[in-house]
Amino acid sequence: MPDLTIRPATPADIPTLLGFIRDLAIYENAVDQAQATPGHLQRTLFDAGASAHALVCERAGAAIGFAVYFFNYSTWQGRNGLYLEDLYVDPAARGSGAGKALLQHLARIAVDQDCGRFEWSVLDWNRPAIDFYESLGALPQGEWVRYRLSGDALLKLAQAA
Repeated sequence: MPDLTIRPATPADIPTLLGFIRDLAIYENAVDQAQATPGHLQRTLFDAGASAHALVCERAGAAIGFAVYFFNYSTWQGRNGLYLEDLYVDPAARGSGAGKALLQHLARIAVDQDCGRFEWSVLDWNRPAIDFYESLGALPQGEWVRYRLSGDALLKLAQAA
């Protein structure tokens, strides 16, 4: 894949990242939930103290995909893990090796940072993604149920006496 380049995103990539985020939200039937703004991305990806990181995948100088990740921690392993929040490749570029190249790049970051795990979530209906991940040796973690607090439920718990 010599014509692919994967690089850390910069603030100049914010419009591109927002476009990919919107495209991903459309694909996942959740466009109404995509609320990220340029200010959000600047603050959470690029300002001092930002804990998330973004990569841009390019072919011939044109952005064709992105990934956002952060480091978490495993008390059982006593080591950090790398959590892939989002990975998206433009539909026109799918099947060209861009998704695999992004995952390989992230795996190298995880190994270089002595992470004990590289994890992500996938929607249970996204069979193309599931098949792709399993073809790379990734295994589903079926025994775990993911929970989420957001919106009013999050505020209610935070404000409870």
